[in-house]
Amino acid sequence: MSRDRYVIGIDFGTDSVRALVVNVESGKEEAEVAAPYLRWAEGRYCDPANNRFRQHPLDYVEGLETAVGGALKKLAPEKRNKIIGIGIDTTGSTPCAVNKQGTPLALKKEFSENPDAMFILWKDHTAIKEADQINQLARNWGGTDFIAFEGGIYSSEWFWAKILHVLRSSAEIREAAYSWVEHCDWMPALLTGNTDPLALKRSRCAAGHKAMWHAQWGGLPDEDFLTKLDPLLSGLKQRLYKKTFTSDNKAGELCAEWAERLNLEAGIAVAVGAFDAHMGAVGGGVTKATLAKIMGTSICDMIVAPPDALQPEPVAGICGQVDGSIVPGMVGLEAGQSAFGDVYAWFADLLSWPLKGLESSLSPKEARERILIKLTEEAQKMAIENTCLLALNWLNGRRTPDADQNLKGAIIGLTLSSSAPAIFRALVEATAYGSRAIVERLVSSGVEIRQVVAMGGIAHKSPFVMQVSADVMNMPIKVVKSEQTCALGAAMFAAVASGFHPNLTAAQENMAGGFSRTYTPIPENVARYKHLYQSYLELGETIADQLRTL
Repeated sequence: MSRDRYVIGIDFGTDSVRALVVNVESGKEEAEVAAPYLRWAEGRYCDPANNRFRQHPLDYVEGLETAVGGALKKLAPEKRNKIIGIGIDTTGSTPCAVNKQGTPLALKKEFSENPDAMFILWKDHTAIKEADQINQLARNWGGTDFIAFEGGIYSSEWFWAKILHVLRSSAEIREAAYSWVEHCDWMPALLTGNTDPLALKRSRCAAGHKAMWHAQWGGLPDEDFLTKLDPLLSGLKQRLYKKTFTSDNKAGELCAEWAERLNLEAGIAVAVGAFDAHMGAVGGGVTKATLAKIMGTSICDMIVAPPDALQPEPVAGICGQVDGSIVPGMVGLEAGQSAFGDVYAWFADLLSWPLKGLESSLSPKEARERILIKLTEEAQKMAIENTCLLALNWLNGRRTPDADQNLKGAIIGLTLSSSAPAIFRALVEATAYGSRAIVERLVSSGVEIRQVVAMGGIAHKSPFVMQVSADVMNMPIKVVKSEQTCALGAAMFAAVASGFHPNLTAAQENMAGGFSRTYTPIPENVARYKHLYQSYLELGETIADQLRTL
């Protein structure tokens, strides 16, 4: 009889949830299925013009059942009863208001169509004002600087800013909300049958990077700080949490209800959740001095370092540094860009706009994909200097270095001869310049980077983007073989939480899949981009104030 055992990594992304069944000894990916969020796909509860992006919890619940059920159907029958654990990652910061039982308010009839009762997606920027106020208070109130380990700048994409915005804008939610949970905390709680907001296990990753939690000041920010920010926050800290957990811990065991719904054995381990990029870095094999780039709609840059290898002062302008947020025992540092693949998709959608409302055999998605293919083919034929264009990649604000969601993108140098491929190339180069700026901030702050590894859809699908990135950064980039590194990282944590592997290092050694190819910088391109990168920095510094006020 086979002694093989399996775990399920569940990756809740921006558009869909994916279930991946993995062999804990070999790392073989046995089966996978993705399920779209049906309400989200229809654009419900979102208002892009006002940067509002909300997701209904039913999309998560229904998607979970579809994805796990589909993956198990692909699995050989004799393997289905050998699944020993579940790991979960989600987008973040994606919080939601809950009642005393930990039920998201949108699951109650009276709030079922209220966007403020739903999960506030990571890219929701409705809380820019609140983030600005948090930054002003943290720097000037005279007490502990609670944003010091958040890179010194709090973002509208994060926990407290989003909560405060909803509390201010919705009296109904303000009265009904008992507590708040991150998506990555609610899913394990749901599966284990313990959604009590005072008892469920909270993610160190989410708390440290997005909620100003730090052991140095005993957990979340002081009550005095929160009430000075707004009296509406008075008392909320006591309804949240003090202790946090790394994802090698069990959140609990799969409860009977969800075992039946997912057709799994009750009692199997469910690991503490974390954010997708952090688990993606783990699935990509991140180790000391390795920068992991998760390249999708946005881009997240993750790196780990031993605590004694970092300078005393926290790295400024990044998305936080948190002990154990990626690899237990190591400090995890996060950076990234608020828009990456979204920049390319925006431009393709812009070009395909005339097709809308006209008779066409192509769906909008098909039109976008074909346009991107053609743009890429033509753009990569162009000599670097021949576009005469320079772009800023802040189309969804700037995440790092130095978060500023008030910023907007720009393209300069346009003439009547500027072509669509030339503009596309300038946008690709701009996102690569953004990556270089992040690397330079980390290195200048004493963070060691020896290699770069990449994962995500763009890393696998766009050699053009990858080569430009390698040239601009002047660093080889290895592409991780697995196309599901977030789910794979979640599976690795499930293997540890279940007790099969003694620690994450052992899980990575046995389950990581290696690399599919390496992009090496082309020397002549490196030299050209060195000059253009300086122009990018100068442009950003020159017009940033104007962009903020547009």
